[in-house]
Amino acid sequence: MAQQPQVNYLKDYTVPPYLVDRVDLKFDIEDAQTRVHSRLVVKRNEKSAAASALWLDGSARLLSLTLDGERLDASAYQLAADGVLIPAVPDSFILEVETELEPASNTSLMGLYASNGNLFTQCEPEGFRKITFYMDRPDVMAKFTTTIVADKQKFPVLLSNGNKVGEGVLDKKRHWVKWVDPYRKPSYLFALVAGKLVAARDKFITQRGRSVALEIWTEAADQDKVAFAMGAVKRAMKWDEQRFGLEYDLDIYMIVAVSDFNMGAMENKGLNIFNTSAVLARKDTRTDAEFQRVEAIIAHEYFHNWTGNRVTCRDWFQLSLKEGLTVFRDQEFSSDLGSRGVKRIDDVKSLRALQFPEDAGPTAHPIRPESYIEMNNFYTMTVYEKGAEVVRMYHTLLGEEGFRKGMDLYFKRHDGQAVSCDDFRAAMADANGVDLDQFALWYSQAGTPLLQVSSHYDAAARRYELTVVQSCRAIAGQPAPQPLHIPLALGLVGSDGKDLPLQLEGEGQAQLGTRVLDVKQASQTFVFIDVPEEPVPSLLRGFSAPVRLEYDWRDEQLAFLMANDSDSFCRWEAGQTLAERLFRQLIEAAAQGRALTLPETFVAAFRAVLKDPLADPAFKAMMLGLPSEAEMLEMVEQADPAVIHQVRDFVLDQLAEALRGEWHEAYHLNQTREYKPEDAGRRDLKNRALQMLTRLSVAWPAEAARKQALEADNMSDQMGAMLALRDHDGEERDECYTDFAARWQHDALVMDKFFMLVASSQLEGTLDHVKAAMEHPAFNLKNPNKARALIGSFGNNMVHFHAADGSGYRFLAEQVLALDAINPQVASRIVRAFNRWKKLEAGRQALMKAELERLLAAPLSNDVYEIVYKNLNA
Repeated sequence: MAQQPQVNYLKDYTVPPYLVDRVDLKFDIEDAQTRVHSRLVVKRNEKSAAASALWLDGSARLLSLTLDGERLDASAYQLAADGVLIPAVPDSFILEVETELEPASNTSLMGLYASNGNLFTQCEPEGFRKITFYMDRPDVMAKFTTTIVADKQKFPVLLSNGNKVGEGVLDKKRHWVKWVDPYRKPSYLFALVAGKLVAARDKFITQRGRSVALEIWTEAADQDKVAFAMGAVKRAMKWDEQRFGLEYDLDIYMIVAVSDFNMGAMENKGLNIFNTSAVLARKDTRTDAEFQRVEAIIAHEYFHNWTGNRVTCRDWFQLSLKEGLTVFRDQEFSSDLGSRGVKRIDDVKSLRALQFPEDAGPTAHPIRPESYIEMNNFYTMTVYEKGAEVVRMYHTLLGEEGFRKGMDLYFKRHDGQAVSCDDFRAAMADANGVDLDQFALWYSQAGTPLLQVSSHYDAAARRYELTVVQSCRAIAGQPAPQPLHIPLALGLVGSDGKDLPLQLEGEGQAQLGTRVLDVKQASQTFVFIDVPEEPVPSLLRGFSAPVRLEYDWRDEQLAFLMANDSDSFCRWEAGQTLAERLFRQLIEAAAQGRALTLPETFVAAFRAVLKDPLADPAFKAMMLGLPSEAEMLEMVEQADPAVIHQVRDFVLDQLAEALRGEWHEAYHLNQTREYKPEDAGRRDLKNRALQMLTRLSVAWPAEAARKQALEADNMSDQMGAMLALRDHDGEERDECYTDFAARWQHDALVMDKFFMLVASSQLEGTLDHVKAAMEHPAFNLKNPNKARALIGSFGNNMVHFHAADGSGYRFLAEQVLALDAINPQVASRIVRAFNRWKKLEAGRQALMKAELERLLAAPLSNDVYEIVYKNLNA
C-alpha cells in the first residue's frame, strides 16, 4: 500500500454541520448505466459551530451539481476521490446531484450492483456514497421518496423503502414506480431492487387490527422454498408485540432474496434484502440447524425495525447499540420458541469459539471501538455477540420487568433519533433507579475477564464463603483494565442433587434457587449463612456474563454437576470442563511423546449421558459434543496443530470404541419413519452417533452412512451421513460425494455444503481437492457464499491449513489477494484465519508471519490492510 490509510477516532466525533430534511431520488435504469438524480432539502444544524463549507461523501461518477436551481461550474466545488466540497452554501438550500453508475461492474457488492441480471443495493455502512453524493453518516436522518424508471420487460419489479404511492407506464418499453418512506432514516437504510422476481404473499394483522401486507421476493425457481420464512416473519411480528409491545409501522413488509450478498441480511426500512442462505428453506435442501438460522435471521432483521431503524446509532462506533441489542432480542425469540437451555449453550459455544479468540488476538476491541480504518471490519463477533451478552447482563441485573421498563423509556425518549450506547444505558438506569456507571466499562474495555473463584466451608458455623477475584489482560494501546460490574449467577447444590436455600450474611431470610451476585471489586467475598452441608457450587449459571471462570472442582464434583445441576448450561459446562482438563493433559503427553490414555471416569460420564432415559435428545446431543480443535488451540501456548488434531482424534476414537454399544443403540432408537420438524433433536443425536460409529474398524457403519446419504428425504440426514463419511477413505465416500455433487449441481446453496465438505476434510490431498473444486462449474470466487464455503472453510482446517510445509498458508494468502481485487469485504474476513498465528509453535509462526508480510507488501484495500497490519504490529 502506497500510504497508511486514515484512522477514524471516536473522540473526534462532532455533530453534522448540516441536516437533510427530505431526499427525493430518481433512478433511471438503462442496460449498462443507471443515472441517479437526488434532490436534497438541506439546512444548517443549529447545534454545529462549523463553517459554511459543505462536504458530501461520494465516489460515483459526478455529472452535475445544482444549488437552488443554478447549475454549479466545476470551479464552484472541489471534487476528490471520496467526496465533494462546496466551499460556500447558505443556511438553507436545495441541492440537486446527478450521478452515473455501472452496476454490472460493481463486484464489491456495496452500493448499487447487479446479480443474475437483477439490481440490488447494499448501503450499510457506507454504500450509499457509491450511489450519490450525500452526508453518508447515520446521524443525518431524512424522509426519502424514491422513483424508479426502467424497462418493464427486463425490470418488471421495482421496489424501494416505505409504501408504494404510485406507478405507471411511460411508453411501450418503460414504466415507473414511486415509493415514499414516511419515517426519517439515515442513508445506510436506503434500499432499491429492480428485476425479474416473483413474490409469495401473505398478511399479518397487528395487535391494533391493522393489516400489513407481507411479500417475499425471489427468483422464480426458489418460490417453493419460502413458506418457512413467511411463517417466521409472522412469528417474529407476533412475538415482538407480545414481549416488547412493538408493532410494525408500515403498510407493507418485504423481503428480497439475492445470492450475491456480503452478509446474512440487511434491515433496510420496509425492504429487507437477504442472502438466499438466510431465507430459503426446504427440508430436502436445508438442515435443521439451517432452518433455525433462517428463523433467527428473519427475526433479527425484523426486530431492527425498532432497534436500529426507528432508533438508530449516532455514529458507527455505536454499532453495538443496534446490533448487540437486536442479537439479544433474536436470541430470546429463538429461546421462547424452542429449547431455552439448548439455545443458550449453542450461543455460548459460538461466543467461545469465535469471539473469545478475537478478544485474545491482535484485532481485540471493545464492543464500542475507539478507532477504525475500515468500518466494514467492525461487523465482528465482539460488536454483535459480546454486545448481546452485555445487553443480557442488563436483563440479568434488572430482571424481565426492569429490562422492559428500560426498553419502554428508551423508545419514549429516542424514537426517531440517532443515539449512543450511553443513551441506552441511561434509559436502563433511570427507568429502574439504579447506578450503572461502573457497568459502562463494558463498552470501552476490551478482552475477556477472568473470574478466579475459591470457597471455604465452616461446618461448625454453617458458613460458606465464596471469594471472587476478577482480572483482565492488558491490551497494547488501550487503557489499563479496571474492575467491571459482573453479574455472577450461582446456586449451591446439596448432596441430594438439589439446590440449597441461599441466604447471604445480613439478609433476613433464605431464597431458593439461583442467586445473582454483583461482582464489582477486584477481589470480593460473599458469605452464605445457615448452609447445612458443604455444597458443590454451580457457578455462572446461564452464562450470566461473558467471562472465563476458574474454580478448583474435583473431577467427581464435575461428574456430579453433569448429572444433577438444575441449570442446563452448568450441566453442559461441567462436561466441557472435564474435557478441557483431559485435553490439556493429553496435549502435554503427546508433545512429550508419552502414551495417551483415556480415564474410565471420562468414559463413564459420557455413558451416563447416552443412557439417560429422561434427557431431551437435543440436549443430550449437545452434552456429547467435545471442545472443537479451535477451542483446544486456545487452551495452550505455542500450540502444535498436528498434536491438537492427534489428541482430539484419539479421544473420539476411544469414545467410539468404549461406547460402541451405546452409540449403536442411540443410532437405532432415534430413527424416524417420516420427517417432522419437531424431531430435529432426534436427528442430531442419531447423526452424532453415526459419525462416532464410522470411526470403528467395522464395515457396517460406513455402509449405513452410504445408504442414508443416498436415500435420505431430508438434508439433515443427508449431511449427517456425508459428515460421517468426510474423513472415511473408502468407496462409500467416493460414491456419495459423486452422487451429491451431481444431484445438487444446480442448487447453489446445497453446493455450498459440498464445497465446505471438500475443504474441511482431514484426508490426504485435501488442498489439491480444494484447488480442483475452484474449477467446478458451480464455483465462483466472486460469490461471497462460495468463497466462504470453500476458501473460508479451508482456513478452519486444522490439518491442512496448518500443514507443516506452509502450503496451506501460501494458498490462503494467494486467495486473499485474488479476493481483495474483487470484494475487499469478503477478503478481510478470509484473511482472519491468520489472526492466531502467535499462538502457534515457532515453525508455523514463522511461516504464517512470512505470508502476512508478503500480503502487507502488496497493494491492499483498507479492509485487508487493517487486519494484516494489526496482526503484524499488535
